[in-house]
Amino acid sequence: MNYKKFGNTYYVRMDKNDEMISAILDICKKENIKSATFNGIGGCKTAEIQTFIPQQGTFKTEKLEGMLELVSFTGNIVTDNEGNLHHHTHALYSYVKNEKHFVLSGHIKSSTVLYTAEIELRPVTGGSIGYKKDAETGTGFWDL
Repeated sequence: MNYKKFGNTYYVRMDKNDEMISAILDICKKENIKSATFNGIGGCKTAEIQTFIPQQGTFKTEKLEGMLELVSFTGNIVTDNEGNLHHHTHALYSYVKNEKHFVLSGHIKSSTVLYTAEIELRPVTGGSIGYKKDAETGTGFWDL
């Protein structure tokens, strides 16, 4: 992974075998970024995609492997009261299975780069966005 800052935006190039979520969190820790938004595209080899099932109060996880075109990757980073970073990330992947094209999208738990991923990371300026736990879902939301 390599990145460079231009203005208020970090441009991140991830390389083969980089895990995308942890790489973004690592940059935020290194650069002291408390809250940010990000988006990108790329080519991945694995993805763990989750969908929240309200009736069960849990996430259903789907694991993909192979050549996954990362069509859209978007999310945010926020910080809780103890200084821990949290991500909320969604993505859309396209892939070929049995000579047919498919897409799968949802909340991303993890995703590993196959060739490259190109990400724009934009820190919040003039303040920061907090994180609060939601008792109903067990997940966290923005605390403004």
